[in-house]
Amino acid sequence: MTSPTLTLPAPELTGRSPGRLMWLRFRRDRAGVVSACVVVFFFAVAAAAPLISKLYGKTPTATYGLDETGLLNEYGYPIAPNGGISGRFWFGIEPTLGRDVLTQLVYGIRTSLLIAAAATVLCVVTGVLIGVTAGYVGGRTDYFLGRFIDLLLAFPQQLSFVAFTPVVYALFVSPEKETPTYLRVVTLIVVLWALGWMGLARLLRGQVLSLREREFVEAAKVTGASPWRIITRELLPNLWTPILVQSTLMLPALVTAEAGLSFIGVGIVEPTPDWGRMFANGAKYYESDITYIFFPGIAMIVFVVAFNLLGDSVRDAFDPRTQR
Repeated sequence: MTSPTLTLPAPELTGRSPGRLMWLRFRRDRAGVVSACVVVFFFAVAAAAPLISKLYGKTPTATYGLDETGLLNEYGYPIAPNGGISGRFWFGIEPTLGRDVLTQLVYGIRTSLLIAAAATVLCVVTGVLIGVTAGYVGGRTDYFLGRFIDLLLAFPQQLSFVAFTPVVYALFVSPEKETPTYLRVVTLIVVLWALGWMGLARLLRGQVLSLREREFVEAAKVTGASPWRIITRELLPNLWTPILVQSTLMLPALVTAEAGLSFIGVGIVEPTPDWGRMFANGAKYYESDITYIFFPGIAMIVFVVAFNLLGDSVRDAFDPRTQR
């Protein structure tokens, strides 16, 4: 007599959403995970700048070298080696004024990221609205929006930033008066936004032109779906990949653009801490003391590289057919 065999139930098969699959692919990319951690660290530092300053016991505007003897020599350079790095000043002090470099850098990251992040959000929203509208509506709307995009793309971006920023300042403040910091911040955001959304809009227009002829869009039209429903339920879910990838590439580009404007004196000026202004001041001192420009330079390089690697990893996670 044979003994009955025990039959185990078959394991239940569970489906995975596209977002879940994307997350699993992203987690397997070590470069992407490390880059994401670096990016999160920079944003955390920017958000916690006042707390860091309080715990560290220094402020970015205090002139320690002028207020205390023994920190700067007669030429205005730190007496201590390596730019004045010590247990009290972890990243040293600024030549001439003797301000703390660490708090200058932390608040400078905060200023640059605030401006670049706000401009990136505006660029993405504008690019999505105009690009999707032009691609879906087509006809004359597509023609005129396309020519408008071509017109804006014809402007040299970097030169346009330099030329238009003082013009916007002059619209609100007379030349003999000092432009307030809040107006400089708003102006930089507006200028970066006005000249930064066209590339995303053109990319999405091309994507929508190909998607609107697909079967699922035609089926939605046959069922009587409104254009708004077709765009939000059928088109936008298929556009998240280029939107996210372009956003991760746009933000570091705008950070460097904002820093460049501050470097040449048309962006953020004294006494507001800013990445670009630290480069401008460091360029005056690097021949005698390279330490002041070393830390902001390394921070900028690490941030831009990490964000670019993050963009590549996000693209690969959304589209597994790409190979690096």
